[in-house]
Amino acid sequence: MELATLVERLRQRFQSARRQTLTLVAPLTPEDMMVQSCPEASPVKWHLAHTSWFFESFILREFLPGYRIFNADFAWLFNSYYQSFAAFPEKRLRSSFSRPGIDEILRFRTHVEEGIERLFESNPHAEVLKRIELGVNHEEQHQELLLTDILHAFYTNPLRPAYQAVGEESIIASAKPLQFLSFAGGLHEAGHHGNGFSFDNELPRHKVWLEPFALGDRLVTCAEYAEFIADGGYKRPELWLSDGWKAVETNHWRAPLYWDGQHTSGQDNWSVFTLRGELPFAQVAQVPVSHVSLYEADAYARWAGYRLATELEWESVAESQPVGGNLLDEQKLRPLPQTTYVQGECVTEPTEGATQLYGDCWEWTGSAYLPYPGFEPLPGSLGEYNGKFMSGQMVLRGGSCCTPSAHIRASYRNFFAPETRWQFSGIRLVSR
Repeated sequence: MELATLVERLRQRFQSARRQTLTLVAPLTPEDMMVQSCPEASPVKWHLAHTSWFFESFILREFLPGYRIFNADFAWLFNSYYQSFAAFPEKRLRSSFSRPGIDEILRFRTHVEEGIERLFESNPHAEVLKRIELGVNHEEQHQELLLTDILHAFYTNPLRPAYQAVGEESIIASAKPLQFLSFAGGLHEAGHHGNGFSFDNELPRHKVWLEPFALGDRLVTCAEYAEFIADGGYKRPELWLSDGWKAVETNHWRAPLYWDGQHTSGQDNWSVFTLRGELPFAQVAQVPVSHVSLYEADAYARWAGYRLATELEWESVAESQPVGGNLLDEQKLRPLPQTTYVQGECVTEPTEGATQLYGDCWEWTGSAYLPYPGFEPLPGSLGEYNGKFMSGQMVLRGGSCCTPSAHIRASYRNFFAPETRWQFSGIRLVSR
């Protein structure tokens, strides 16, 4: 492909990603954008600034001659965790940044976009294009984080506002009985391959040996998880990893995050809070359960007599499946059941084989987040992007309903601490 064509495609994706971020914040008030409701989250206003900080700090300052820094204080104020680049405030203080105001942050975004456009027009060399592509993928990561953060912020608001309200819909959902698909295992290659974008933690491509396994053909549903709760799942220490049981007792977990109510006498009295507002359990019973920790996913699997997939078992199956399903570009903003009928019309077709691999929930795996053999982080401060977190984290695969479609691929390795629940994280089982 000619260089000019590659540049134009990247320019269009850059412009699209920047527009999409502003589209996502359009329903929010300036007050909404200030909230930081849990330690993992950041205010929306900070996401808007930090994504522009990334382009300015790692691209414009280095590659655009004569570039004018928008505000010298932004270099440290909106730094996230790049120790070798600049100092930065404690994460928990981000909600106290009443200044700069949202108007100034939007001017910062425009200033940065104008600089990137000048780079596109200057016959950029390969390293510039690689950095811009990394910046676009970084922004897409923050689009997802922005939505998960505002979901938690609205949940903690006593009014429980909806991020995106919907009108009355006649929805009938169904999930087929869970089946397990057998895979022979053997010698496989894992990791990113081809000419497309990848993060450094997806490399290098390498050989792995897999024993035979059987993968669940869909994600675990809310109704199935409610059975675990009704059977005393949160009261049975024998089902839990030691740190998981400690988290249950310390945090008083009794259900997934965003579930309110209780399960009594066989009657579901739960409601579930979503970006579309609070929904009665009947509307989400056949939807994949989400917002569970690794500990909850593992305990459920033990209770059901199964286990979680390893990340490389998951990848070996997903590599042969096209990316599809419930994706952010479609603005569903919540996991969908295996089959959904809206006003009598089927909007998600049932398929054979493994389903819901992409675009509903990030799927916890039983794999620790560690480097692949021969892993080399990016040079300089960008080497802090992924590599320094390879301790105490677990891998998730697949992408969620808040993940941009261009951002999803079989080799993508997401990672969080095992107690994390504020992400759209779900459960897929493997037969022992």
